[in-house]
Amino acid sequence: MVEIQLAETDRLDWALKQFRRRMIRSGLFKDMRRKRFYEKPSVARKMKEKAAERRRHKDRKRAARRYDF
Repeated sequence: MVEIQLAETDRLDWALKQFRRRMIRSGLFKDMRRKRFYEKPSVARKMKEKAAERRRHKDRKRAARRYDF
């Protein structure tokens, strides 16, 4: 759960900005966006596999850049 402790002198715009930042860092926005609609298990599995492939590709590119291939 994301919480913001406010003093009586804190401004509302600052509090909202801090709350939004903490929501983003905790991953709740991504999770809410992902769970907005039902996703069939087969589609979820395919998306997970695609994400893993993108991650592997990115890691390979970084490793190649590191060793100058």
